Amino acid sequence: MSIGPKPEGAVTVFVLGLVGLLMCAPLGIVAWIMGNSYMAKCRAMSAEPEGLAVAGRILGIVATCLMILAVVIWIIVGLAVVLSVS
Repeated sequence: MSIGPKPEGAVTVFVLGLVGLLMCAPLGIVAWIMGNSYMAKCRAMSAEPEGLAVAGRILGIVATCLMILAVVIWIIVGLAVVLSVS
């Protein structure tokens, strides 16, 4: 475990991931991208990533997957309605 400096933004990634999961799914994409960037900076600095950033990145991934699933379900339901009317 390194004690050296760490990149900033761990809390931001976590908050975006949490808000993305609970309220606004597109923010999950932002959290995922920012989390990947944070992890890359940690690797470049040979620093251990903060747990909040890792959790935020995972929340962003979950929020994005749920958003994609919801869109697919809406498309299927929409097609079912259109096909049942004709």
